[in-house]
Amino acid sequence: MSRLSAQPRTSPARLASLTVLGDVARPATLTVGELRAGWEQHRAEVVFDCATSGARRHRFEGPLLREVVLDARPLFDVRRRKDRSRFVLAVSGGDGHRTVLAWAEIDADFGNAPVLLATRMDGEDLDLAGSQLVVPVDRCGARYVSAITRVLVGVWPEAGQDARPD
Repeated sequence: MSRLSAQPRTSPARLASLTVLGDVARPATLTVGELRAGWEQHRAEVVFDCATSGARRHRFEGPLLREVVLDARPLFDVRRRKDRSRFVLAVSGGDGHRTVLAWAEIDADFGNAPVLLATRMDGEDLDLAGSQLVVPVDRCGARYVSAITRVLVGVWPEAGQDARPD
């Protein structure tokens, strides 16, 4: 009688993804590879202060956050600046870190900050680790969110309107 040797089961590596949702016409879930293949990749050489480890230097590559969110078709009138300026982006990471950006920070008609959804860091692909939010204009690294899971697009509530739905 032959005995079959047990083959170790290895699960395939799970690719990290993020979801763009909220006040958009086309919500999407995208892997890091899809972010790399679907949009022009920009580079940013950055130095930022980390509260726990001091100055950090990195080279990031990835699409502009603005381009990825525009592809999801935010529910604003692109021709009306004041309509666009009401929108905010809440970015969440897999480690629980979160940050908020105003659409006007990244809009070409306003701040035009080259904020990236990094697909590579220091020459290494981030397919397993997840995309990283890169805010090159920041001196502090607090808005560098790792392992992005969500980009929530929303309208700043009207005065007197509750910011949280019931």
